[in-house]
Amino acid sequence: MKDKKIFKGSVGQNIITIVALAVLVVIFAALNPNFLSKYNIVSMAQSLAPYAIMALGVTFVIATGGIDLSIGTVCIASAVVAGKLYMNGMPLWATIPIMIAIGTFFGFLNGLLVAKLKIPAFIATLGTMMFTRGLSALIVEIPNIFYPNGTWFNKVFSNANGIPSGFIWVLFFALICAYLMYKCKVGRYILSIGSNEEATRLSGINTDKYKIIAYTLSGLGAGIAAIFWAASFATVASATGNGMELDAIAGVYIGGTSAAGGVASIAGSVIGSIMLVVIRSGLNFVLARFNLNLNWIAATNVHKMLEVEYRIPSTNSGNRGLLDYFYRDCWTTENPNGTLPRAAEKSESWNSAPSTLWLRDASYIRLKSAQFGY
Repeated sequence: MKDKKIFKGSVGQNIITIVALAVLVVIFAALNPNFLSKYNIVSMAQSLAPYAIMALGVTFVIATGGIDLSIGTVCIASAVVAGKLYMNGMPLWATIPIMIAIGTFFGFLNGLLVAKLKIPAFIATLGTMMFTRGLSALIVEIPNIFYPNGTWFNKVFSNANGIPSGFIWVLFFALICAYLMYKCKVGRYILSIGSNEEATRLSGINTDKYKIIAYTLSGLGAGIAAIFWAASFATVASATGNGMELDAIAGVYIGGTSAAGGVASIAGSVIGSIMLVVIRSGLNFVLARFNLNLNWIAATNVHKMLEVEYRIPSTNSGNRGLLDYFYRDCWTTENPNGTLPRAAEKSESWNSAPSTLWLRDASYIRLKSAQFGY
């Protein structure tokens, strides 16, 4: 019997996705070996958790043939509101049930709008997306919300001394979602609604009830994802959240869940989310290496001009003239790709510049070249 499988869905689709994922890893590793560094693997696992958990929640909605565009902003709104309360003195542990409650509430609200008021899912969840984005901005009143670093909160939900605890939670939630989808009445009715809602209703099933449950589970996933977002990134901006839902939904579709409903793959949603994280991180590494090479040529030309015209030798780190100005302005410790650690300090000597320093973009280097008259 197929029902004996805890992870159902299209096995062939999952195998194809896994093979494609392996090919992408090999390509990115060949283009930039640092892609498979321990730091980047842990970083990808950390960033995976919020997206994968949102994907698991929205899988139930997509299985009904619906859509939830609000999960990204609901996730951020949950983290922002709970973070604001934390910054006002609320205990850190209390932010967890608050984030879950906020996400669940908006999921339930979406369910009511879709099931009872018969508003198309696209319109209803789009309205919720806009509302939660504005709500978080109004409540916060400041640009960023800060969560603590290096506490039990980070270790439990993000990174425990190099162990990606967030990824372990993803696997745990995937098992729970798989059980709900394939072993419980809730999941079977949700899939039945996606296959043929009218036939399901005529068979005596309260379709409105189970559609509300599906959207509530999606909101619950967004609320839980907010916990992992806050634990992983520490700083939460009220303006973020736009586009997060597209990554989560794309992961669901890549994993084999049908956009028309009736077919869902919990394992596929996790695999699809992993693939998107790998693509995002891999492209950052490849582009970083490519841009660094281009910028290195432009910056080397500027340095040669300084060395020739202003007699500033590259090995003289004690000369703090225009060369030091060039170091200070054209180097930055802010990694534009967010994938490698920042350098502790800048170097005054070109030859001893640490590898973790990043040149600014090529247009900035060319602007500085023009200012130096090169």
